[in-house]
Amino acid sequence: MLAKVLWLPLLILYAVRQLFYGIAATPAAVGRSPVGLYHKAAVWRDWVLAKVDYLQGESDKWRRTFNTLKAPYSILRGLGLSPQMAIGLLAVGSTAATGAVAVEAMKPPSFAAGDPGVYNAPLDSPVFSSKEFNTLRMDLGSTPIGLVMIEDVTLGTAYADSTLPVGETDVVIVGGKPTVADPAFAETYLEVGHMTVDRWRCTTLTLTNIEANKLIVRGNASDGQSISATAGTPRDRAISGGNRADDMLTSGGFYDQLKITAASTGVNGKIDRLILSNLYTKGGGCVLDRIKAGTLEIILNEIGAGDGFVTKDFQIETSVVYKSFENDDNVEINIAPPS
Repeated sequence: MLAKVLWLPLLILYAVRQLFYGIAATPAAVGRSPVGLYHKAAVWRDWVLAKVDYLQGESDKWRRTFNTLKAPYSILRGLGLSPQMAIGLLAVGSTAATGAVAVEAMKPPSFAAGDPGVYNAPLDSPVFSSKEFNTLRMDLGSTPIGLVMIEDVTLGTAYADSTLPVGETDVVIVGGKPTVADPAFAETYLEVGHMTVDRWRCTTLTLTNIEANKLIVRGNASDGQSISATAGTPRDRAISGGNRADDMLTSGGFYDQLKITAASTGVNGKIDRLILSNLYTKGGGCVLDRIKAGTLEIILNEIGAGDGFVTKDFQIETSVVYKSFENDDNVEINIAPPS
C-alpha cells in the first residue's frame, strides 16, 4: 500500500507530461494533413494520366494500322480499278488461305453482284465489262422483265477518283432514246407497269416525254421546282409476256453512271416493276425521258444545286401527260449541291 502511495506523484507527472506532448504535437499534425492529402491525390492523378497516355498511344497505333490497310485500296483505285473490283481483290488477298473468297472472286461479273458493265436483259452477266468501265448500264430489248430493283448506290463524282463517262453530262439516265440521236435509230420508249423513284439525291431532276396513267409526285424537296404536267388519257398498263426474264436485283455499289435505256432501234424496253431507290448522285443531272407507265411515283427526293429558287432544279415538263395526278407536299427549300 505504501509503494502505491509513493508512485502516485510519478504517475501524475507522467500523465501531465503526455498531455503537454499531445498539445505540442497537434499543430504539426494539422499542418502535415494537407501535405499527406496532396501526396495521395498526386498518386491517383499520376495513375489516371498513365492510363490516358497508354490509351492515346494505342489509338495512334490503330490509326496507323487502318491507314496502312487503306493504302492498297488507294493504289488499286489509282490503277483504274472500280471500287467493287478493288474491294474484291483486297478481300481475296486477306482471306486467300480459306479459298472461299478466292473462288467467289473468280466468278464472272454479274448484275446481282453489283458489278459494273453493259447488261442485255435477261442476261445477268455483262456483254461488256472492263476495269476502266464503271457504269451500270442496262440495254433493254424485246424480252420483258418482271422486276428490276437498284437501291443504295452512289453515283457520279460523289466518291473518290470518280468521273462521268467521256461526253456525258448526266449521272442517271432512264427511259427510251430519241431518233435525233442517230438518224439510223428509230425512237424508243421504256414501258413500265409500275415505276418508283424514291429517295434520290440529285443536283437536278428532269422528267420529259412521259405518259403515265397515274402520276404521283409527293414529298419532294427542291431548290426551285416547276411542275407543269398536263392532263390527257394515257392508258393503264402492266407488262406481261408469259415467260419473262428473271428478276434483276442489285444493292449497293459505286458507279460513274447509271443508264437504263431501250437501246434497240424501234424496240421498246419493257419492265413490269421498276424500283430505283436511295441513289446518291453528284456531278451531273438525273433524267427520266421517254417513259410509258401505268403508275409513276416520284416520292421523297431531294434535288438542288444551291442556285436559288429562280433556277428550277426539279422540273416536270409539259410533255409529261397524266390521266390522274397526285401532287402533294412538294416544297421549295434551299438545298446545297451534294457534298
